[in-house]
Amino acid sequence: MSIDLKAKPFFLSDEQIAWVQETLAAMSLEEKVGQLFCPISYSSDPGYLQYQLLRFHVGGLLFKTSPSSEVRAALDFMQKGSKIPVLSAANLEFGSTGFLEDGTFFAQQMGIGATRDPEHAYRMGRVSTKEAAAAGCNWAFAPICDLDLNWRNPIVNVRSYGDDPERVIDMCKAYMRAAAENNVAVSVKHFPGDGVDEVDQHLLTSINSLTCEEWDATYGRIYRALIAEGAQTIMVGHIDQPACRERINPDTTKDTVPATLSPELMTGLLRGELGFNGLIVTDATPMVGYTSAMKRSEAVPLTIMAGADMFLFNKDLEEDYGYMLDGVKRGLLTMQRMDEAITRILALKAALGLWNKAKEEIIPPVENTACIGCEEHHAWARQCADEAITLVKDTQHALPLDPAKTPRLLLEVLGGCESEQRIAQHMKALLEKEGFTVTLYEPEDFTRLEFKVESFHEHYDAVLYLANVENASNKTTNRINWYTMWGAGNNVPWFVHEVPTVFASLANPYHLVDVPMMRTFINCYSNNSETLEALVEKLMGRDSFRGQNPTDPFLGKEHLKP
Repeated sequence: MSIDLKAKPFFLSDEQIAWVQETLAAMSLEEKVGQLFCPISYSSDPGYLQYQLLRFHVGGLLFKTSPSSEVRAALDFMQKGSKIPVLSAANLEFGSTGFLEDGTFFAQQMGIGATRDPEHAYRMGRVSTKEAAAAGCNWAFAPICDLDLNWRNPIVNVRSYGDDPERVIDMCKAYMRAAAENNVAVSVKHFPGDGVDEVDQHLLTSINSLTCEEWDATYGRIYRALIAEGAQTIMVGHIDQPACRERINPDTTKDTVPATLSPELMTGLLRGELGFNGLIVTDATPMVGYTSAMKRSEAVPLTIMAGADMFLFNKDLEEDYGYMLDGVKRGLLTMQRMDEAITRILALKAALGLWNKAKEEIIPPVENTACIGCEEHHAWARQCADEAITLVKDTQHALPLDPAKTPRLLLEVLGGCESEQRIAQHMKALLEKEGFTVTLYEPEDFTRLEFKVESFHEHYDAVLYLANVENASNKTTNRINWYTMWGAGNNVPWFVHEVPTVFASLANPYHLVDVPMMRTFINCYSNNSETLEALVEKLMGRDSFRGQNPTDPFLGKEHLKP
């Protein structure tokens, strides 16, 4: 397959093309194999970086979330020690905090979808890529262009801009514009499209079951638009699209095949029908959606042979490197296909300006890090939260809250996530500042307590729930779990007709299915501090609710509607 390096998305000059060709020609087989890998770096220790990564000639890496100073030092060591400049990737879906511990958590994508304003998507792209670039990142695994079409899906959810393809296109384009301004390549994900079924590709191969016509009108429309916009890379998921696979090849197997092992979907659909000329990277290959598809010793080289250019993460880098090298020697991966993949990898590096930089100049000067976690970026996050939070219903007219009327407040944070204590303490302090006496819910001892209704009235005048059921990989559901015995205890909302009860979700916007008795329901989409502070302003009636539902919080169920 010919690669036009002067065309979109590389736009290389003759001089840059000469660098790509000369660099490829000078590489040994072992160096070529190494360029195909983008592993995770779990440590900043120079010994680790040298022995675990540099000796395999890796083409890129993703550094685990760490303080920005540590990340900069490690990436500086990698760039200076690598014969060919390295692609430095980061998950920049909702800010830079997927990369930098001291970065800015801007917002989840669905919150931005609720604002209906692409300016917030642009700002998220600017915050994410500017802060990450200051620490040495040049490749964003974002934006996500998946559609949230199934409320039961445990992994897409608030990581999507919503269920409207046009809104997704507008938001992704805005993010891409900001990334380009910061010279960070984007990786639009997850082709051929997540969010249709109700499973997680971390645990099994998921399936996009749309017909070809439905796919073309939704995901296909999105990818065509973002390819036309100049997306440099696309991340392919461990997601099957049987209808499109069969359209490309009527003789294809009826068995489930992840796109990461499908020449029909990567080469036929993405390259052929959609005309994508950029770099294809797989999603993380330790996922069960990939590892359960075939023997890894064969899957590793066949992934590149099927059309991927770069292999993301490893069960073990040394072992996967050996599998790839052996696959070349066995003919599972041809030299021609490998050279095509490496040509695109080098072309991306050239397009990012890495080709002619001195190794000492690849990592930006330390003064650039002043933007990381800066006040301007947090102010933008506050404005986004203010415009995102959505009042789904308030049929009991519980809002605004008033400490003069309901002074004793029971605060319950649901979810059991790592962020639960941070949220509980921050919200408690905010509400106490408003004049409430706030009690944080603590699990009861069911062998000792009585649960009289009047006892509840003696302690509480109102209840505020904060549902913090965050998206996380390796979960089969994204639902509420209660601490209760036979419905007893004050964790479950038995008291909705006893005292005003307000429910605000900080993540999953579909919790009404589990709390249909709630008559005041709010969706916030994110759990950063800016969102909590904006929520209090709205609960107290000092600010209006401006967010609009980016998906259907009532799930099409009449009994959930106001």
